[in-house]
Amino acid sequence: MIWPILLGILGAVFGSFIATVAIRWPQGRSALQGRSACDGCGKSLRAAELVPIVSFVVQRGRCRACGARIALGHPVTEVAGLVIGVSAGLVAPGIEGAAGALLGWLLLALAAIDLAAFWLPNPLVLALAIGGLASGGAGLAPPLSDRAIGGIAGFGVLWLVAFVYRRVRGRMGLGGGDPKLFGAIGLWLGWQALPAVLLAACVLGIAAALLLRRTRASDRLPLGTLLAIGAYGWWLVATGAAPKLL
Repeated sequence: MIWPILLGILGAVFGSFIATVAIRWPQGRSALQGRSACDGCGKSLRAAELVPIVSFVVQRGRCRACGARIALGHPVTEVAGLVIGVSAGLVAPGIEGAAGALLGWLLLALAAIDLAAFWLPNPLVLALAIGGLASGGAGLAPPLSDRAIGGIAGFGVLWLVAFVYRRVRGRMGLGGGDPKLFGAIGLWLGWQALPAVLLAACVLGIAAALLLRRTRASDRLPLGTLLAIGAYGWWLVATGAAPKLL
């Protein structure tokens, strides 16, 4: 159990950083610029106030200085990072589990930013794509040939959907980052995974639309976030998560 615990702790730390990135990057601010501070009063946070998850619970979700509520996105993202690390470690101890955790954390960062700002930063998508090729080059399944086909097919399919929608409807239906993200996912999971990932994203999108009552054609949902959830879920299943976690 040491491996899942270590990856879980690392994931909680990454989750805390990702939550900060999701807030600062869309605002044009660097996540590495300056010390962490309260979003309400701007007071710099001490080390004891930066412990992932624990600090939120101890402080009852409020800043000690001004009493402002801490954005719920912080603990949620930290817990998500922890869950990704633990689940990856349980499914595949060793290098494969570390690679899966890296996949999950990169997807978490993209999902958080897309959810917050409907934006998929090119540097993060590129990092995901490079990670997929690197893990394939290290000999992890699927083989590089399947990953290469997945990268081309993933980008091509959503690019074609966006192109046809724009020509038929006269407006944008997909963001420019969605085809790039789907292509990067293909470089990680191979072409065989793409239909299941896209189906999962569609099902999640329909469920979210019904829950949020977003049924008009003009309502927007972050497809990148939905694809990220579907992609990591597929990696868990394909790596044998179901029997090992049960």
